[in-house]
Amino acid sequence: MKRTHNAYIISLIVLNILIDQVSKIIVRANITFREEIQLIGELFILTNVENKGAFLGMGSDLSPTLRVLLLLFLPVVVLGLVTYYVFKEKTIDKWITTAFTFIIGGGIANVFDRFAYGSVTDFLHIDFGGVFKTGIFNIADVSVTTGMIMLLVSNFATKKHLKKEN
Repeated sequence: MKRTHNAYIISLIVLNILIDQVSKIIVRANITFREEIQLIGELFILTNVENKGAFLGMGSDLSPTLRVLLLLFLPVVVLGLVTYYVFKEKTIDKWITTAFTFIIGGGIANVFDRFAYGSVTDFLHIDFGGVFKTGIFNIADVSVTTGMIMLLVSNFATKKHLKKEN
């Protein structure tokens, strides 16, 4: 049981990292910096940008020392703690385990970029005519966001279930 559990965790983390890194390799090789390729009109656009900050470029104007501390060192510590928790805690269900593996895989992929390239390659942009518009993001961001949404859904479902029991 433990081997299967650990293999599941490792497989999902590695899969998240691989999908992200392969997509970034393709983008770096085929889309020039700031080039925009419309996939579905102006609704879905590929563009190659390098993000020295975190989510939506936050922190890109920090000093290099603070950037290393907040965007490289701190995420490595947090990812290490979450990874340790996921492997050691046997009481969490598969849904939450999966959520954490998405967060860990996406986090590792972006930390790898910061370490290897000094920035994170972002390339996806969605714009539904101003009704819904994203910043430029990557597959690792999708993984982390998916994991966070899964955790939120799980939290609300658990609270709803506890209310029914009471």
